[in-house]
Amino acid sequence: MGAAQANSPAGAILRPAIAALSGSAIREVANAGIGRADVLPFWFGESDEVTPPAVREAAAESLRRGETFYSHNLGLPELREAIAAYTARLHPAPGPGRIAVTSSGVSALMIAMQMLVGAGDEVVAVVPVWPNLTAQPAILGAQVVRVALRPDARGAWGLDLDALRAAVTSRTRVLLVNAPNNPTGWVLRRDEQRALLDHCRATRTWIVADEVYERIVFDDAGPAGRGPCAPSFLDLATPEDPLVVVHSFSKTFLMTGWRLGWMVLPPALVDAAGKLLEFNSSCAPVFVQRGAQAALAMAEDFVPALVARLRACRDRLSAGLEALPGVTAAPPTGGLYAFFRVQGCDDSLAWAKSLVAEHGLGLAPGVAFGPEGEGWLRWCFASREPERLDEGLRRLARALGL
Repeated sequence: MGAAQANSPAGAILRPAIAALSGSAIREVANAGIGRADVLPFWFGESDEVTPPAVREAAAESLRRGETFYSHNLGLPELREAIAAYTARLHPAPGPGRIAVTSSGVSALMIAMQMLVGAGDEVVAVVPVWPNLTAQPAILGAQVVRVALRPDARGAWGLDLDALRAAVTSRTRVLLVNAPNNPTGWVLRRDEQRALLDHCRATRTWIVADEVYERIVFDDAGPAGRGPCAPSFLDLATPEDPLVVVHSFSKTFLMTGWRLGWMVLPPALVDAAGKLLEFNSSCAPVFVQRGAQAALAMAEDFVPALVARLRACRDRLSAGLEALPGVTAAPPTGGLYAFFRVQGCDDSLAWAKSLVAEHGLGLAPGVAFGPEGEGWLRWCFASREPERLDEGLRRLARALGL
């Protein structure tokens, strides 16, 4: 913080934790290119496909019926029942009484932090990761301990399980895990989940699991006939375990702008979640919840077809990146992103800005996800027109002088 800011009235009254927050490096790059028709934007974590018509029509019909009033803090009972039924097709049934509907997945994560974390608490986070996850406990005054995934020679990231267990002690209030991971595409294995759950039971540490990308995985695992699904802590945990699992409608149902998520909670936390929802947003809009009901109703037809399209995009982009000299890129196991390294790139923010300014290619800088991602770039490959990926590869090749 500069001297002028520190001496200003705003600088004087801000909490230090808030004054120290960094702005989004992804937004910094995007702001340099938004509005330019010649830029191919792959910087944000969303598909360029619009929300399915059935979802939009359900929300529109809700508005036509005049459903413009408050709902229950925890969400419409029928939506909570639909989420519980959807979850039960993939994992042991949680029951609607353990579901809390939130105004976005990021809101669910923040409410989980507000329930569990206070000033001076320790939170261990697996990184690199979407920056909101580590900023939230810092905003609440917690100390965030970062445990890094490591890339191999091909660029595939993996977990040092022993290092993570060593970092999580009886002092650790929360272990924060995002898997499938944004930005690396890493997926937590079942044996790793079991080891972490057993360890956190012993240390009395809460696990907050961001499993937003669980359906967007590119192997044959998952319940028969339901399409791929990443391993979930819900498959191993009891209802009383110290576990909060966070989900979102954004990625799996192409609903990023709708801002709707949910949590699966232990019964002991449900009332507290309702109170915090009241003090944060009161409730999610009813018409958005009606759209979510429609999304869940068509999930078993829609989601496998979406993942098949995303797999084709992943394969196309990964092959193109691997063919470029000086680029290290392994196909991600899950998620929407290719995370790759360019030889000689040691300032990913500057490089991402130059790609926008000089070549019309919009990517996210790896440093946006923490210092562990410096030197890397994130490319969202969720495109309804895969040819856009080809043009992006041509622009990257020109930037590399090829």
